[in-house]
Amino acid sequence: MKTPLAVIVGAGVAGLAAAWWLQRIGWRTLIVERSGSLRDSGYMIGLSGPGYDAVTRMGLLPLLQSASYEINENVYRDRHGKEILRLRYRDVLRGLPYLAVRRSDLVDVMREAINSDTEIRLGTTVTTITETADLVTVGLSDGTTIKADLLIGADGVRSACRQTLFGNADCLVPLGYRFAVYDIDVSVPIDADFLSYTEPGHLAEYYALKDGHLAAMHVWRDVDSSWLPPEQRWALLDRVVARSHLDVRRFMEMARSGPPPTLDSLILVDLPRWSKGRVTLLGDSAHCLTLVSGQGAGMAIASAELLAQALARTSVPEALRQHDASLRPAIHRLQLRSRRMATMFIPNSAAGFYVRNLILRHMPRPWLGRYLASAARSEVSLISS
Repeated sequence: MKTPLAVIVGAGVAGLAAAWWLQRIGWRTLIVERSGSLRDSGYMIGLSGPGYDAVTRMGLLPLLQSASYEINENVYRDRHGKEILRLRYRDVLRGLPYLAVRRSDLVDVMREAINSDTEIRLGTTVTTITETADLVTVGLSDGTTIKADLLIGADGVRSACRQTLFGNADCLVPLGYRFAVYDIDVSVPIDADFLSYTEPGHLAEYYALKDGHLAAMHVWRDVDSSWLPPEQRWALLDRVVARSHLDVRRFMEMARSGPPPTLDSLILVDLPRWSKGRVTLLGDSAHCLTLVSGQGAGMAIASAELLAQALARTSVPEALRQHDASLRPAIHRLQLRSRRMATMFIPNSAAGFYVRNLILRHMPRPWLGRYLASAARSEVSLISS
């Protein structure tokens, strides 16, 4: 009997997770990646709930724990340097399995875990997709043609596979914010594990890396969700931080000698279906949750596991239908949460900023912890049911 083959578009978290789980059920996998390298954005992500459980079942937890960061507290300051809030994670996350890891480290660990039989073709894109009842024929930019049993589009929020399948009309839902991430490749001491400067319409976050350097992330209110060329990104950030605290401007100036920041918009992807025939979308390309949810990478890994489980027990078209049906309730819940939390995450007005700070400052930490824990556990129950 022929071993089934899946072509996976995208070598990020979703694509690598799909390769790992499909290998486990006996499939062959080929990954094609548009970029010329596997270097991914290095911003911090949290793994909890279904994502944490999935990497545990993959046997990757010890490696990820070694690469993880212990964040005891997050100190929030305003644009004048005055402390607004000191959030102690041990108080908030008590009893909740949680892992803080850089996205780039997660990608590295998952890449090493994949069977060496999996080929990753860098600098390669899909040019044509042709389906029959039994196969999907994939034309690649390197001139080769692959006949596969399944094509998985795991190529991110601005997915080319999704454009080919469904078009982008009405499926991209901008939340009205942009984000940028970059590293500061000099040793810069900060007086907290996680330091945030927050002001109406803008949040700047910094955490110390293991080598003493800093990683930075900015999120700000911006209704423009168009893609911005790398050479224009520092200039945009200059405008964003023009009235921010001196440290925010100083840290950014230190980073300018390095590569331009990774920059994009906070965009939900809302599709009525994730698959057609023998082609399916996975992760951000199917249902981007944005970093506001805190569950994007974890849900991509859990989604890949669910897909593999379905493929192990039934035909490809039926497996894709089951995967959609089992995961969609959890995704819908998380996307609703992202919509609600965006304005709480970064209030745009001075009044909203004041009220948000007042609530967080006086909310009992056990209440916040119970909310986060119950949210993660609800996602587990939705997926497991």
